[in-house]
Amino acid sequence: MARQAGRGDAAPAAQEGKAPADPPGRTAERGRELAQLIVAHALRVGLGQDGRLPTERQLAKDLGVTRSSIRYALAILQAQGRLSREVGRGTYLRAAPGGAAGTGVAVSRNAAADSGEAVFAPADVMMVRRLLEPPVMPLAVAWATAADFAEMDRCLAGGDRAASYEEFETWDLSLHRSIIAATHSPLLVTLYASIELARHGHVWGDLKRRSASAGRRMEYQADHHQIVAALRARDAATAVKAMRTHLSRVSDHLNATDPAAGIWP
Repeated sequence: MARQAGRGDAAPAAQEGKAPADPPGRTAERGRELAQLIVAHALRVGLGQDGRLPTERQLAKDLGVTRSSIRYALAILQAQGRLSREVGRGTYLRAAPGGAAGTGVAVSRNAAADSGEAVFAPADVMMVRRLLEPPVMPLAVAWATAADFAEMDRCLAGGDRAASYEEFETWDLSLHRSIIAATHSPLLVTLYASIELARHGHVWGDLKRRSASAGRRMEYQADHHQIVAALRARDAATAVKAMRTHLSRVSDHLNATDPAAGIWP
């Protein structure tokens, strides 16, 4: 499958400055807020339903944010069915599912927030993560750039120095996001944005907090270092195995702790 040169366009935020980590839930909240700003900006400059959005670079300039933030917000909009990406043509606004006629992409702030608060059973989240994350490791091995590894190292360092559950969770999520970003697959990034929203749900957060301990954080962080080391060594088989081991460990800790982890009917 042919890839375009200039993969640096998909590089994570490490190239754009090292902002302090957001508290748990704030990353998704900021993403939803920025998604709303993008839609409002598009409407303000005269774009309607099926209008072509400016480039990520232009949106970042217009809104005063990083391109990685724009990319994350666009992934949220795409997951909501509010935009589509057409190869060789660009990114286009689409009518929001169930939106009022005449407003097209206009969705209230409350509706956007509600879309991020869908309740998913933690075991369901883990099942999907175990189906998705290990198999994509060969893509990260093949396509990760120096900038991608710099972002992974930044997240590892944050996890190493994390002094609380909340701080560690922020860096944990950021690391997994950076690994998915290293595949340079817009579809995988979009899919993972939905998983991130699920991980920010109150059910997941409450259960994960109850199962947390300093010892388990150390185990998770050791897993993270092994995963990144395998990716850096371009060892796909070891990276797949390391990711499977890590997700299995997390799943076991959740499921052994609380029946709320079960997949609900």
